[in-house]
Amino acid sequence: MSRRRFRDAVQSASVAAAVLVAGSAADGGGPAGRTADHAPRAAASVSSVPSVSAAGAAPAPASTSEEPTVDLDAALATAVEPLLAGAGEAEVSVAVLDTGSRARAVYGDGAYDTASIVKVGILAALLLGAQDEKRALTADERARAAAMIERSDNASATALLRAIGGAEALDAAHGRLGLTATAAAHAWGLTRTTAADQLALLEAVFGTESELSEESRTYLRGLMGRVVADQQWGVSAAGSSWALKNGWMPRTTTGLWDINSIGQVTADGRSYLVAVLSGGQPTKEAGIALVESVARAAVGVLDAAR
Repeated sequence: MSRRRFRDAVQSASVAAAVLVAGSAADGGGPAGRTADHAPRAAASVSSVPSVSAAGAAPAPASTSEEPTVDLDAALATAVEPLLAGAGEAEVSVAVLDTGSRARAVYGDGAYDTASIVKVGILAALLLGAQDEKRALTADERARAAAMIERSDNASATALLRAIGGAEALDAAHGRLGLTATAAAHAWGLTRTTAADQLALLEAVFGTESELSEESRTYLRGLMGRVVADQQWGVSAAGSSWALKNGWMPRTTTGLWDINSIGQVTADGRSYLVAVLSGGQPTKEAGIALVESVARAAVGVLDAAR
């Protein structure tokens, strides 16, 4: 389907789902259970009929907006749920933000294993610690950071997690960066997080109001823009340019895969932050295909809402 036809389809589905709705509001780890996510649904619209007085005159109608408010969460659910048809046990959650308009939407509130996307948080924690100590990263830290983000090197992630003070220190850094529903694990790939929390992390990295300094943000973004060629999948499918980090991990208990992708993309000249988390994928390849479809749908919903 062409981009124009996809956008038109998403826009039609979004408006139909949301008219008169008020408000819008293997690379690491071991076995752990998955929490099912619950997608937000659009509330039913209600029409009211003015009462008639004894004299037969109806009161003047209250002033209302001439345009219906689009519930972007409901529109996102409308766009994503058809993509899950035939996906078996796969579960997915996504959060997306238009950095210009600040419009955002979230589908699913469940927690997922991070796999290697947690490496962004580990590096952010290292940078916060260096800022607190008023020092630059050492040559060894920079070498490990580059290997951890660009090549998703696991040994570097383990060493840097130890250097920042372990899971407890990572939780503290996440809290400073605005994450409220992420629980770090000593086996870092089993850290549990939500799409909304990963969007908060992306805002701390790609935004301007952040505990991370401008120098730290620029450094981290630069590494995310240089991941190796065979890891340039995921949210990159939703735009023409990107900076990202992916995570992928087979579960030994089920043989199913966790496939995640977070990052910034540019589409039609606009910048979007996108976080897609998934579990229960039958294969890595199937998981990547679903994550990319969901990322495109999420950006398409905000693009259509303009």
